[in-house]
Amino acid sequence: MIMSEFKHGIFNLLKKIIGGSSVMLAVIYTIGHIVIAMVCNNFITGASFELAAVDAIVEPMINGVWFYILHKLYKKFKGV
Repeated sequence: MIMSEFKHGIFNLLKKIIGGSSVMLAVIYTIGHIVIAMVCNNFITGASFELAAVDAIVEPMINGVWFYILHKLYKKFKGV
């Protein structure tokens, strides 16, 4: 019961932060992608965190823009 209320609260918080904004959703996605990419790059290749950070920042920034475009197109054609 408590966990269900906790999940509901987290969901409502994210819904409130993101709202219907494609920009906010893209920013949150991009930040998460940077962190995940940096850790994976370091773990898989053994690259230093500095090099992993460069790769993790450049590639997700491009993906973030791509995701924003996809989301805007989806909203346009879906009629949201």
